[in-house]
Formats: sequence, structure tokens, C-alpha cells
Amino acid sequence: MRIRPFVRHDLARLTELTIETFRPFYEDHFHPLVGDVVFANQHGDWRGDYRRQVARLHDPAQHKYVAVAEAGDAVTGYVAWSVDVARRNGTVTHLAVATGHRRSGTGTALCEHAFSDMRALGAEVVEIGTGGDPFHAPARSLYEKLGCTPLPITVYYRRL
Repeated sequence: MRIRPFVRHDLARLTELTIETFRPFYEDHFHPLVGDVVFANQHGDWRGDYRRQVARLHDPAQHKYVAVAEAGDAVTGYVAWSVDVARRNGTVTHLAVATGHRRSGTGTALCEHAFSDMRALGAEVVEIGTGGDPFHAPARSLYEKLGCTPLPITVYYRRL
């Protein structure tokens, strides 16, 4: 596996990977949990949301970066992060690893790559978030293995 900087040619594959990675959460976990009305209101167009988000992840002029993991010619994952230089704070905004490459060290390597870049840009702290549901348990495990401290946060939804 090698990690390299994002190039525009990656956009379609990274968008596809993001949708593939998070489809089970939105369709199999979140939607059944909150019902049709809340789902439609909050994430009814989650695929379109990701298409728009992923296209805006890499913008070095705004201190936003993406790195891509590859094995051979195949994209196996990516990480996106930003740095608030004034606050010396970094944020991992997206992490996606292809199904066949999970639990192989790809996520760890991508996060460590982003952390290293953040440090080089002056960040002293990194923020990385995920869900507290069963779908996100592997992400929580990874982040804790990387030395991150979880904060208990609860978000509630209710149909009005």
C-alpha cells in the first residue's frame, strides 16, 4: 500500500467509495431508526450530499487536504482533513476504506499520514468524530487505538 496526494482524477472513485462505505449506515441503520420523515429531512439525499461534499474536500488554499491509499492501481481508501492554523487545530473530516481492505492497517496509515501533515502545518490537537451506533464501532476502535479520547455526545431527533 502507498499513500499519495489527491489528484482531480480521483474524485469519481472517492465519491463512489464514500457512498459505498456509508450506504449501510444510512439505509440499514439510520433510516430504520429514525423513520421516513426524519430520514428525509436529515439525510434523504445523502448520496447527493456526499457528491457535493467530496468534491469540496481538497482545497489547499483553505487548508483542506485529501490523501489516497492505493494497492497496485486500486484505490483502497482515503482520508480528508483540514487545519485551523490560528487555533493550531486539525480535523479529520472523512475517512473511508474499501470493504476488502478494512482491518488491514489502511485506516491507521491514512490517519497517521493526516496527523503528520497536520503537525507539519502547526496543529497541536486533532479532532475526529464518528457515531456511537454499532455501524461505527470499528471507527471508534481505530480512533481509540490511535490514542484519541472519546467524548460522550448524544444527538436526538424527533418528528414534529
